Amino acid sequence: MYSDPNILQQLFGFSAFREGQKEAVDSLLSGHSTLAIFPTGSGKSLCYQYVATQLPHLTLVVSPLLALMKDQLEFLHSKGIAAASIDSTLTLEQNKQVMNDVRSGQCKVLMVSVERFKNERFRQFIESVRVSMLVIDEAHCISEWGHNFRPDYLKLPAYQKELNIPLVLLLTATATKKVKEDMSARFDIAPNNIIQTGFYRPNLNLYVRPVLEPNKNRALIEEIQKQQGAGIVYVTLQNSAEEVALFLQQQGFAAKAYHAGLDNEVRQNIQQAFMSNKLQVVVATIAFGMGIDKSDIRFVIHYDLPKSIENYSQEIGRGGRDGEAANCTVLANLDGLVTIENFVYGDTPDKSAIERVIDDIKSQSPAMEKRVTRDGAKQDKAKQYAANQTNSSVSIDNNVYQWETQINNLSSASNIRQLPLKTLLVQLELANVIRPLYAYFAEYKFRFISDKATILNLFSEERARFLDAVFTHSNMKKVWGVVDFESIYQHYGAERSRVVTALEYLHEHNYIELASRLITDVYRVNNGLLQDGDLVNKLANYFAENEQKEVERIAALVSFFEQNTCLSHNLSAYFDDTQAPKACGHCSVCKGDVAKLSYSSPISTPDNQQVSEAMTALKAHLNGKFEGPITPSIFCRFLTGMTMPLFSRLKIRQVKGFGSFEHCRYADVLKEVNAVLCR
Repeated sequence: MYSDPNILQQLFGFSAFREGQKEAVDSLLSGHSTLAIFPTGSGKSLCYQYVATQLPHLTLVVSPLLALMKDQLEFLHSKGIAAASIDSTLTLEQNKQVMNDVRSGQCKVLMVSVERFKNERFRQFIESVRVSMLVIDEAHCISEWGHNFRPDYLKLPAYQKELNIPLVLLLTATATKKVKEDMSARFDIAPNNIIQTGFYRPNLNLYVRPVLEPNKNRALIEEIQKQQGAGIVYVTLQNSAEEVALFLQQQGFAAKAYHAGLDNEVRQNIQQAFMSNKLQVVVATIAFGMGIDKSDIRFVIHYDLPKSIENYSQEIGRGGRDGEAANCTVLANLDGLVTIENFVYGDTPDKSAIERVIDDIKSQSPAMEKRVTRDGAKQDKAKQYAANQTNSSVSIDNNVYQWETQINNLSSASNIRQLPLKTLLVQLELANVIRPLYAYFAEYKFRFISDKATILNLFSEERARFLDAVFTHSNMKKVWGVVDFESIYQHYGAERSRVVTALEYLHEHNYIELASRLITDVYRVNNGLLQDGDLVNKLANYFAENEQKEVERIAALVSFFEQNTCLSHNLSAYFDDTQAPKACGHCSVCKGDVAKLSYSSPISTPDNQQVSEAMTALKAHLNGKFEGPITPSIFCRFLTGMTMPLFSRLKIRQVKGFGSFEHCRYADVLKEVNAVLCR
């Protein structure tokens, strides 16, 4: 089976495929899993959209951002292709309708986030549906070597096998050679099924303009005044977005700030105003851009340095998607490096925090006498109950047992932010210490829409007895009843999976309303590997290496902006494209302007006495409230104003000294902290 230009014209209204699209489509229709690496705005999505219409069953698309899903759904609907998403914005009735449409085969494309796979109810649903193709958008998130690595993405190869999905399409715009090799290896994609078009976009004019901080606002106005049409100004911090947007408004520009701290409705209104040209400028953090399918963005200005070359590439890629010229300018100095570097250090967990996670896993071992589980059952009960939660024939003993955790609670208890914590758990998976079995909601509750007697009368005697046991052994509190799975198992012998299936059936047929919460991940633990005395050190070293890699990525960014050869060529070469011209003729270097970046003023250095006083204030506040050691990194994060679970839980922001050295280098602050601790 191969691509048909007539279908392309009839369904999508396009007379011909763009570069790379036909090759990717033909590869997929020939039954080969495929990796497609195309520049931003070059039509990656059409590859799966076309193929989905030619496959017999569902195409399941994993996308990292709700905005991406919504834009792609609108496009598919405009072409008369039945597509839907399952996401947090759907009402109960909308969610039911989508599931019914998928089951009936009416829906050809279903879009979800990767986190949706951890939802027990979704897993039960998708396992009952035949899936022809798995599509992973922004697939570089799979790779540990990538800039937007998301630990949950590492589980997608396992999900593909569990769901018996024969075909996979990986889509990305930003993949270095190492990331490309990593992605293809995880899904067994052969080299001849990697479709990579040229990275170079001749309509993007790349400029680096060295600007000291006091002159930046004037430079920003000058750059915007040169432009015709709408554009994006990127900043690092939410506060900066607000300040710069206000400044532009005061200068008479139609500008708004956009960042993750705004309500969803506010963000949507800003996005719609920008799309309809009611706003000329959006001043945004990286929260803005993914999924913004505005083809006529004429300029992209980086007011602050981007976080990496990959981020820079993605952000400038939003300009000029209509093929017309777009100017991409960096107002560059080195002042922002401190902020970017400090973000990196803020994500590295302490060795003692890693130990707390390992201790939590060990604490649920059957070897722990009289261990009480989270739901209050004794361990011997929990073993019997847990063994009936999964199809896996896991023998639960001192060498292999099950560990349950809720990511929010574990993050708070270990004092590790959620993203690095998920990364830690993935590293334990890769080391075969733990293996994910399934996830479930710790709490299911329901309320009757039809009365209990009416429901029971609908079923045969055995099923009615079973449902009666479910209702009887649920803790009714006024209108809602909380399902007690353990009590149902003890008194009726029904496994959790049967109870959930029955509740879902009653919910879908409007006999009850069903709600669930407290997602709980269940892992199989290899106790022998868990007891490795060097495990914590290995994990700590992994994070230290990762930290160093990120710092090197920042150094590579500065080096890139200070290149004395063509910026367009060097950017393409970074992403393994050797076909770009040696000199584009339209970047700042080709025009004779080689940038040399500098600091606007000397970097602040921390005062030892002030550091000591702030540390004393933090210790006094934590006294009796925090059992773990107050490590040098906790002091440093306090002094540089970073967030971590401990600070949120104990309202550390209110303690005198918080963030007092946010403009200082983390390494300089750490030096002073260690000096105080060594007194």
